[in-house]
Amino acid sequence: MTIPTIEAFHLYDTTLRDGSQQEGLTLSVTDKLAVARHLDDLGVTYIEGGWPGAVPRDTEFFVRAATELELSTARLAAFGATRKAGVDVAEDPQVRALVDSGAPTITLVAKSDLRHVTGALRTTAEENLAMVRDTVAHLVGLGREVFVDAEHFFDGFLHDPDYTTSVLVAAHEAGAAVLVLCDTNGGMLPHQVTEIIEDLRSRLEAAGAGEARLGAHTHNDTGCAVANAISAVRAGITHVQGCVNGYGERTGNADLITLLADLQLKMGMDLVPEKTLAEATRISHAIGEIVNMPVSPRAPYVGASAFAHKAGLHASAIRVDPDLYQHTDPRAVGNDMRMIISDMAGRASIELKGRELGFELADEPELLSRLARTVKQREAEGYSYEAADASFELLLLDELGRVPSYSSVESWRATSQLGRDGTLETEATVKLRADGGGERERRVAIAEGNGPVNALDLALREALRERHPEVDEFELRDFKVRILDSQHGTDATTRVLVRTSGRGLEFQTVGVGPNVIEASWEAVFDAYTYGLYKSGVPGVSHAGER
Repeated sequence: MTIPTIEAFHLYDTTLRDGSQQEGLTLSVTDKLAVARHLDDLGVTYIEGGWPGAVPRDTEFFVRAATELELSTARLAAFGATRKAGVDVAEDPQVRALVDSGAPTITLVAKSDLRHVTGALRTTAEENLAMVRDTVAHLVGLGREVFVDAEHFFDGFLHDPDYTTSVLVAAHEAGAAVLVLCDTNGGMLPHQVTEIIEDLRSRLEAAGAGEARLGAHTHNDTGCAVANAISAVRAGITHVQGCVNGYGERTGNADLITLLADLQLKMGMDLVPEKTLAEATRISHAIGEIVNMPVSPRAPYVGASAFAHKAGLHASAIRVDPDLYQHTDPRAVGNDMRMIISDMAGRASIELKGRELGFELADEPELLSRLARTVKQREAEGYSYEAADASFELLLLDELGRVPSYSSVESWRATSQLGRDGTLETEATVKLRADGGGERERRVAIAEGNGPVNALDLALREALRERHPEVDEFELRDFKVRILDSQHGTDATTRVLVRTSGRGLEFQTVGVGPNVIEASWEAVFDAYTYGLYKSGVPGVSHAGER
């Protein structure tokens, strides 16, 4: 197998077009411009901006991109269709819109499955070939680089390989720079991709088009989008299409970041500089925030759990050599190894997690044993530290006798009642003594809120604010409740996870109690304690007072 150089290989991103067809994903023009900048940082060769003339938002994107988008590595591509049946190519408004977009590269979708030609386009096989030839030649004549996406190529090839091949030959002879083989329905498996491309190669050579450059566009309906794209590369294609984070219609497109990492780290292809690949995790998550679809923790390479280790056996081996339980160095893609603390944790897991948090515990065997027992006991009670590193760090500080204290709580309560106007009124009272300044000042705060947890949060903030105004910079961003033993009904134990951000931090705390309010109070109180501690606010050390 010959490994192509970066000059000879295309990473083509279609997040802004095909990716935006995902259910629930909507991009404004400003969103599209922001995503395009991140894609350029990733080092992709082409960014498909959308379908000008067919989608008004995409038309506007190309207008604004001409003055607002400065790309350093990528080239902008516009997507569109071949001319309509029976219409002169120069008169087709969709083709004219592609030209007007100003995009240097134009990707045309063409029917390559004869069943779609006659059934969907309602035209003849010959007219479809003419549509492809005319449109490609017209755009090439105007100085545009033209790619042709052969829609339903694999299914069409299985149905009628002669006709499907003839579509590609027509596009090539008209001047198309790349012929993209599309698994539009996503139903192919890797071995089929290899076999079909090998068969196609021999047919193209027989037709005098053996030098045609091939690409692959794969969907994930069989869970094989990335594997199919890699199979296509191994079969000789030098252009792959995909979407960041695997966005796209139905089950999505090939995840371009996973594909890039696989090609570069596993197959030795020099596609982007090492420092660029090391931005992959940041870029993946940044785009996830823009499109309001957070990256799955289980995403390959860039997910929060991609290099997370939970079992004690793994931890013992990782302490000797991290590579023993990791397929690659997470730093290569800008990620990091994480140790997950759970009831499976042993001393090795605790030690490595402590080191991750900045505590060197190797010479503290008794402390490690005590922490391991405490974690197992607390998880048996319902606590979970897998997603609550902040609570685990507070637990560790507590065992070290260094847990920070910013207040000593006397009492708290929350009440709800139905008002005269039929609305529910909720009020909370918090009584505490705030630490700081060498003395404890008693504070009583009352607040109304949208439910008891919100009211308690507001009252706790009010009670702490005068002594510790930093609390106003924190925001409780997510709130998750889980009933642990649902067979007990309303008497079940409740676990609450709270995600907090502010002052450059983002973390989660956990609380457990016989009801959601008590569990929430613990999680919220720990959130403010941890936030103040990590912000460097001096606290009083009171071991065991959490």
